[in-house]
Amino acid sequence: MDFDLSDEQRQLKDSVERMLSDCYGDMKQRDAARKLPAGYDPKNWAKFAELGLTAIPFAEEHGGLGQGLLETMIVMEALGSRLALEPYLATVVLGGGVLRHAGSKSLQDKIIPQIIDGTVTLALAHQEKQSRFDLYDVATTATFDGKGGYVINGEKVAVLNGDSADHIIVPARVSGKRRDKNGIALFLVAGNAAGVTRKGYPTQDGLHGADIVLKDVKCDASMTLADDVHGLAILETVVDEAIAALAAEATGAMGALHLMTVDYLKTRKQFGVPIGSFQVLQHRSVDMFTALEQGRSMAYYGAMMAGDADSKERHKAMAAVKVQIGKSARFVGQEAIQLHGGIGMTMEYMAGHYFKRLTMIDMAFGDHQHHLRLLAQAGGLGNAEAA
Repeated sequence: MDFDLSDEQRQLKDSVERMLSDCYGDMKQRDAARKLPAGYDPKNWAKFAELGLTAIPFAEEHGGLGQGLLETMIVMEALGSRLALEPYLATVVLGGGVLRHAGSKSLQDKIIPQIIDGTVTLALAHQEKQSRFDLYDVATTATFDGKGGYVINGEKVAVLNGDSADHIIVPARVSGKRRDKNGIALFLVAGNAAGVTRKGYPTQDGLHGADIVLKDVKCDASMTLADDVHGLAILETVVDEAIAALAAEATGAMGALHLMTVDYLKTRKQFGVPIGSFQVLQHRSVDMFTALEQGRSMAYYGAMMAGDADSKERHKAMAAVKVQIGKSARFVGQEAIQLHGGIGMTMEYMAGHYFKRLTMIDMAFGDHQHHLRLLAQAGGLGNAEAA
């Protein structure tokens, strides 16, 4: 299959990389942005909007570009190579993904243009303390109030960019027991709504997360994005797209980390010669490159399969993507740290920060061991009967 980029896609790639080189020219710029209240620089986010990156996956009728998962992959790979902090995953891929697949036309007409122009950010609050990696394990409840709305009660944890998001997408149980796969609806809640309490914190990779408590939060029925019949299926679709996006980001991070390691081997001297001249270290850098290319191949596969209409085949494909990306990320990160030696563990050097982000990517939506179990239970790729 031909994976060469079109002229338009190459222009997108070049534009994103040039913009990010200005925003993240050195580690000091990233550190300064990370220390701002939102965990990123709003001026950089405005540049994302000006360049049209926030418009990529949305329909032209909403002011978007109507492009696909491959274009999203190009952007995410560039973000990974620079360890960008902006809420692109949270707002465009996750939050925007729910709005693309669900919600009334009036909500889409209102919110999507605000995402595109960079004035509104979103967060998807899908995790709870007890749920681990199961999207259907939802204890948060939405009770019909008899007046055309719902009252939401519950707690969400580790919500990516949840501390600063203007709107929060909340999966809540309308009916059924906690682990039932039916009865889950999706609601759009204002971040500053009465009854919403957010506790923000920096995560291990330098991004921001939040624990969110919803106590008697009133939500009008018009803010329902998906009913209890379709809520889980839409959530799973969006998460599959996010896994493909994260695979691309991981590829960008692994590529940058590999180049950084090779450069270090060429400049670090021992016994009067560069340590890169030692054959055993050359072999290890080649092993890193092999793992990187295995991950890249699966990232392409993820971009191809994330939009598959067959949910069973799509889930299996995304599980396979997570397995390989997790393994490659762990190997590349560990090798990079070992080949750098002590400097690789310092906060002042980027290698350790890349490894932290790769580790967090592995954990997002289930680590590689979790997805390996899911893939085994499904009978592996290409076994439709077992699925």
